[in-house]
Amino acid sequence: MCHVSAVSSCSGTRPMGCSKWRAAFNFGHLKAQSKLSLFFTMIVLFTYLLYCLNECCDSHPRPVYENGPVSSRDGPEGAQPLDAHSASSASLVRKQLSDSPNGIQPFYNISIANNFGSKTLPQAIIIGVKKGGTRALLEFLRVHPDVRAVGAEPHFFDRFYDKGLEWYRNLMPRTLEGQITMEKTPSYFITKEAPRRVHSMSRHTKLIVVVRDPVTRAISDYTQTLSKSPGLPSFQSLAFCNTTTGLIDTSWSAIRIGIYAKHLENWLRYFPLSRFLFVSGERLVTDPAGEMGRVQDFLGLKRVVTDKHFYFNQTKGFPCLKKPEGSSRPRCLGKSKGRAHPLISNEVLLRLRDFYRPFNLKFYQMTGHDFGWS
Repeated sequence: MCHVSAVSSCSGTRPMGCSKWRAAFNFGHLKAQSKLSLFFTMIVLFTYLLYCLNECCDSHPRPVYENGPVSSRDGPEGAQPLDAHSASSASLVRKQLSDSPNGIQPFYNISIANNFGSKTLPQAIIIGVKKGGTRALLEFLRVHPDVRAVGAEPHFFDRFYDKGLEWYRNLMPRTLEGQITMEKTPSYFITKEAPRRVHSMSRHTKLIVVVRDPVTRAISDYTQTLSKSPGLPSFQSLAFCNTTTGLIDTSWSAIRIGIYAKHLENWLRYFPLSRFLFVSGERLVTDPAGEMGRVQDFLGLKRVVTDKHFYFNQTKGFPCLKKPEGSSRPRCLGKSKGRAHPLISNEVLLRLRDFYRPFNLKFYQMTGHDFGWS
């Protein structure tokens, strides 16, 4: 019988019952092997998938966070991203920008470091003066790949000081190693408390003052106000306490701002002269590359912004930045810049020049630079 001699029977004539039994055995064995193979295959695939995902994640920078206030859109609350890998990646991008054809970089390098680096308090501030050319200087500086600047005026040291340094730091853009953080608020120069407040933040802060012929500056200041308030009294009536005696009204801000020596005295109580750079607003128009060279040297930057970045706009009457790669047109300052000044009588101009002359001479002595204002 088959059940007595299964081996001999199956190895011989293979009765029908034994064949069925053997086929069933082989089928079950193959089915078990298939399940086992499928099981191991799934493990291998799952492991490979995890490996691929891990490699994909590693190909992107992983910021490491430290405590510090940042806005919710920049990262976890109370965290500050700092990452050497991301810094090296963005440094490569910045190098590629500096090596770009024609030496023209994008005017705003926001996208380069937006997700990298850390927010720091500014190492340099454009503190003045209003209508001196501060906006032009800031826009020219933002061409430089190693400069990161706040676009709007923070007004921290004159209006919002009670909000604290952490609030101020959070306004700053992210910077990488080798980049500097900047801001500009021209009213700092004439604010009594500003020097002490800036000094308490850092006595090493570099301070840039863009100055301009105080008479021309006053008229430009008046022109800007007039564009917003068409019913404004005449320039002459505001500039003089009494037009008969010719007494100048120094309480009017348009006049008061131009007494540069008085404001500088306040700043020199807290900072040595070596911490200042005085930029000529006139030369920023006639020779922007030359003046920008001085600014870049003062900030310890490579001279990237040169004459190849500028062209003179005859309509506006001041230099504009040439068209960068990827842009359809060159960049000039807005419509609010380059307004036509109202006609002022020669008598008024002469009286104002006589008034400012002693202050100008003192300012030349204090700064060691003759700006040539007649």
